Amino acid sequence: MQIETHGQQIEVTPALRDYVENRFTRLGRHFEHPCQIRVQLGLDKPHHRAEATVTMTGRSLHADANGVDMYAAIDLLSDKLDRLLMKQKEKMVDHHRGEGIAHSDVLG
Repeated sequence: MQIETHGQQIEVTPALRDYVENRFTRLGRHFEHPCQIRVQLGLDKPHHRAEATVTMTGRSLHADANGVDMYAAIDLLSDKLDRLLMKQKEKMVDHHRGEGIAHSDVLG
């Protein structure tokens, strides 16, 4: 998994970059295939904003979050992406299971 962290009107410190990488590495457990995550951190006064786009084969997911500080926004964003990826994985599994069940009923 490749994680890119960028700042919009804000300097991304090494501490923020490490925090983003630590929070987002757990998202890799959902898919075996390589994916790319582009994180953009910014400031919408008085809130801090974090956005991310996950690009995987054939699909792109986007989420954003606002928080009272940057770390809270990153935490919220990580949780949102975790839910989105789990939902995407369930759709893929259900699709394959549904196809197998339909074929077994026809043959049986």
